[in-house]
Amino acid sequence: MKVILANPRGFCAGVDRAIAIVEKALEKHKAPIYVKNEVVHNKFVVNNLQKKGAIFVDTLDNVPDKSVVIFSAHGVSNKVQIQAKKITNIIYDATCPLVTKVHKEVARRYAKGHQVLLIGHKGHPEVDGTLGQADNVILIESVEDVDNLKLTGTISYTTQTTLSLDDTKEIVDSLRSKYPSIDSPKKDDICYATQNRQDAVKSLMLECDILFVLGSKNSSNSNRLKEIADKMGKKGYLIDDFSEIDKDYLKGVEVVGITAGASAPEVLVQNVINFLKPLEIKNLNGAEENISFAIPVELRE
Repeated sequence: MKVILANPRGFCAGVDRAIAIVEKALEKHKAPIYVKNEVVHNKFVVNNLQKKGAIFVDTLDNVPDKSVVIFSAHGVSNKVQIQAKKITNIIYDATCPLVTKVHKEVARRYAKGHQVLLIGHKGHPEVDGTLGQADNVILIESVEDVDNLKLTGTISYTTQTTLSLDDTKEIVDSLRSKYPSIDSPKKDDICYATQNRQDAVKSLMLECDILFVLGSKNSSNSNRLKEIADKMGKKGYLIDDFSEIDKDYLKGVEVVGITAGASAPEVLVQNVINFLKPLEIKNLNGAEENISFAIPVELRE
């Protein structure tokens, strides 16, 4: 068996920053600290941070007064920010700067009187946070949602960062057809890391029989990677770790592709390689990523 590894894969700059904020906060303030939602969508990462004393909560309602509170990489609504300030003055914002960019864009356009549309998946924490940046932001999940719109005045749209350009293209084309003067983001809101990992999988699957994506089931960007393999007529498997690999997956398979979502650590990839014991390992060339995001000054050594 041969294994080909996608590049880039795994942690992006936003995930690196979010995990570092939680770890540095634990070092500075000691356990427990409270994180609104999973800091990133990965079971391995979340479990490790829980062992160190991080408590992940869906709501801040039961967080004790004067606790340390951290907002996840997916961001939170204005309402949650206000609630947190009533609980404590020790708040660290681990929101990915690329998500923050979208938040500011929504607020700015709303302040100008725009009807803001958000292309995304209902219930995803990033979407919930972005919808909560202004009043009456309308969520668009499909072309059918566009067909049902009856809007006048100035309209603008933005997108969830972890979708694929392929996923959003049909919706964006439909919006532009229905509302030719609609304002769009200056740049696509889909983040560089999401796009790079998707492009890497498209190249990878030209050479591979199947694909293993290391990532948790609630990770949007990891699901998009699996879907690329499926759309290319190859079988994709989204797995948290090597223990989820059924040996039947490998029957008749000569070349296995492996990648990891933006919130999955490299150790999970290496564990899969150790499990497969391939005769050959090849690293696919891909986009180089040199971006890093600074953690809050209060947590720097």
